[in-house]
Amino acid sequence: MIKHIVFIKLQEENKQQNALKIKALLEELPSKIEALIDIEVGINFDEADRAMDLSLYSSFNSKEDLNTYAIHEEHLKVVDVIKSCAQYTKVVDYII
Repeated sequence: MIKHIVFIKLQEENKQQNALKIKALLEELPSKIEALIDIEVGINFDEADRAMDLSLYSSFNSKEDLNTYAIHEEHLKVVDVIKSCAQYTKVVDYII
């Protein structure tokens, strides 16, 4: 099994509204992408400088399924939204 974790640092403009929008879009993906087993999306409440604004924690059966997800049209639509309002993102992928 593969775990895919992404942290998102949002731009200050419309931060809370963008966080809610991204969360909703990401949470729709399991119904649209068969390769995605599950996803958990959290909006951060910690105001520390080192804190990220959003996190997603998702599961896949294989690296191939993660790659399928990565290039899936529905996922790429969400990536475009994230890119439009994020300062930067960080990712961790690992096998369990």
